[in-house]
Amino acid sequence: MYKSEKFWDKSATGYDKEEMKDKKVRIKILQKIKRYLKKEDNVLDYGCATGILANEIASNVDKVYGIDISSEMIRIAQNKANELHIQNVDYLHTTIFDKNYKSGDFDMILAVYMLHLLEDLPKVLERIYELLKPGGMFISVTPCLGKRSLAGIGLSLVSKTGLIPKLKTYTVSELENSIKNTGFEIFETECLHRRGRQHFIAVRKN
Repeated sequence: MYKSEKFWDKSATGYDKEEMKDKKVRIKILQKIKRYLKKEDNVLDYGCATGILANEIASNVDKVYGIDISSEMIRIAQNKANELHIQNVDYLHTTIFDKNYKSGDFDMILAVYMLHLLEDLPKVLERIYELLKPGGMFISVTPCLGKRSLAGIGLSLVSKTGLIPKLKTYTVSELENSIKNTGFEIFETECLHRRGRQHFIAVRKN
């Protein structure tokens, strides 16, 4: 975690510029998420980075909690919220296993470009399931490159050098099976970008 935190701290200042290179996909993600939001919702943005998403959805819900392992990402996210006078977003430098978060706390949990970075996906999915209310939603966007794709092979090799955080090269079916095995019901899945194989998955807690 320490190495990953240092990497994301260093990346924080240029994060927005890099992410918005693919603005069409970002807009599509936002539009798809907003379709499911309700005004009374409490939402957890897991791996919120600089608050791109959390600040955008704040006006559509009751409360947003943005968490990230990078203190620099959180600092930037909070500064942006302050500049925009957004008062219903709480940013915290922590993990999803923070003991302040209890079973059934959230109506929705978001993990955008997050799942492929996790060391223990099943454990995190179980925690997400625990934190959601019955019928609560979990929405993720994940690059599903697969181990045999050229991009997947290349990124795996680079991650082993330590230049970037370790990442998992899931196929869509592998990721969907992991999510279903946790007990979630998948009701929407879509490839948002063929070249990057960015996959949108929306599920509900039974």
